[in-house]
Order: sequence, then C-alpha cells, then structure tokens
Amino acid sequence: MTLTILGCGSALPTTRHNPTSQVLNVRDKLFMIDCGEGTQLEMRRARLKFSRLGHIFISHLHGDHCFGLFGLISTFNLLGRTAELHIHSPRGLEELMQPMLRYFCQQLTYAVIFHPFDTDRSQLIYEDRSLTVTTIPLRHRIPCCGFLFAERENPRHIRREMIDFYQVPFYLLNGIRLGNDYTTPAGEVIPCERLTTPAEPARRYAYVSDTLPLPHVVEQVKGVDLLYHEATFAESEQARARETFHTTASQAAEIASQAQVGALLVGHYSARYESEEPLLAEAKAHFPSTSLAYEGMQVEILSQAIKPLTEMWVQSSDVSLEPFD
Repeated sequence: MTLTILGCGSALPTTRHNPTSQVLNVRDKLFMIDCGEGTQLEMRRARLKFSRLGHIFISHLHGDHCFGLFGLISTFNLLGRTAELHIHSPRGLEELMQPMLRYFCQQLTYAVIFHPFDTDRSQLIYEDRSLTVTTIPLRHRIPCCGFLFAERENPRHIRREMIDFYQVPFYLLNGIRLGNDYTTPAGEVIPCERLTTPAEPARRYAYVSDTLPLPHVVEQVKGVDLLYHEATFAESEQARARETFHTTASQAAEIASQAQVGALLVGHYSARYESEEPLLAEAKAHFPSTSLAYEGMQVEILSQAIKPLTEMWVQSSDVSLEPFD
C-alpha cells in the first residue's frame, strides 16, 4: 500500500505546489484521490501507469480538487484506453462533466461511469477482494467527504513444514489459512495456530479533505495507520480558517492525537506561506509523528507507521508516452 502525493496546495496556484491530488497503490491497483490541475503531468513524473488507474474519488466540487479531471479523461482517450473509468463524487459532477465530454470527446474509446454519493452520512462506496472505501462526512462550504481506505483482513501464512508433517491435504489449505483447524484421519484436532503464522495486520489510510475540525472524524479514523488531513492555516489564522471552513495545522494534529493514528501527513497549504515549516512545528507540538506532504513524496503505509520511498520526481523527458495495453 503506497501513497504518492501529486499535489498538496490549496485553491490559489503557486510555483511551489500543485492543486490537490494523490494516488494510492494497493496491490498494483491505482486509486486516485482528488484531481486538481496538472495531475496527469505529475502522474507521468511519478511513473504511475495510467492503465492501472480504474477509480477516482473526488472529495468535493471545488475546482482545485477536480479541474484536472477533464484533461485526464481526454488524454486517456488519445492513448486508446478501453477499460472503464469509475468516478466517485458528491452529486452534481456528472451534470458538469457530460456537456464537455459530448463536445470535446465525442468518440470516447472507453466508458466513464459516475457514482454519486451523499455527503451527510458515511457509506461504503467501493469494495473488492482486498479493499473497501468508506466516505467520511466533512463540513466545508459545499458538500464534501473524506475517504477511508481499509484493507480486508489478510489470510494467515501456512507453515510448510507443519503441513508436510501432518500430511494435510492440499484442498484444505485455503480453509486453514482462514482459521480452520485440521482433523487428522485418526481424529486428532490440530489447531490452526500450529499450522500457520499470523498474517500481517490489515492497513488503513484516511484522507480528510477541506473541512472544519470535526469530533466525529476522530471516531471514524481511530487507529488508522496513516491520516492525511488538510492543514491550510497556521494557528495565527484560526479566524480565517473558521471563516473559510478549513483546519489549522494544530487542529489537524489534535485530531490525529485523539484518534491515536500511526502517522499524520498534513497538506493543502495556503499560498500565503513561503515555507510550511511553521505549520509542521505547530502540528508536531500536538502530534510528534507528523510529516509535511510535498509533490513527489512516496510513502509505503505500514502497520502504524510509514516508510519513505522515492522522494524526487524523475525528469519528465525520461517518461515515455506509451498507449494503453
């Protein structure tokens, strides 16, 4: 489970940060979260394969979180994509996008499927064999949700030597990995714990977009391995944060501390800050395991921790434009 930050700025564009977007890689399936301007270029620089992106989750319909969608859809069409693209968002995005798609992309090579969701309650909006995605209702100036990505429980690991010792039939192994005991032909019950070792803990990642700080968020993200929380302002701008329905870095860290998360990543910085170090210092005062998000950041999400991976973009000239498989 690897997170790549493509953009972590707020609404006003700067030369230091791109508008919000990130990609979560779960077992080579890519899930995009928000899609600000320039997202497709940052995907190229990060060497993320377009063909592995099947689902995009939009937190709300402010431009810095969705203006990159149309360009991405158009590029997929130019590259000959055939696989469906699923876009999950608050209600209203399809009505905004369809006129542009009809005008500029009259002959799409693939289907774009919109999945609207309500923002006033938490609901399961995606699931497959390895992952579920649940919305986190937020309070912003327009309907808005965050997202909780939760890995399903992993099966236990077979101890090959014990399976051979007890001569366990092959067709029973899946059940044993799921926790079943084994009964020998002589009637002896061999506990699953003797035949297997524990699986790695299922990991969870929570993304909290633009919002006032909310108590119910603490409960919904309780104990997640990594929390990304917007931290648009420093504490000196708390009045401005309330006015614009945003969170300060200190408030984001307080939520992380109360929720006992493994690590906190803050982003969505206001353009007024030439350096985000003051935001980091304020957050660390409440929650030491805080890091600043930045473009090009890639981290592996571990159980109650993160591991830094690639931290610099490759040169864009090194990136080839290959068509879809």
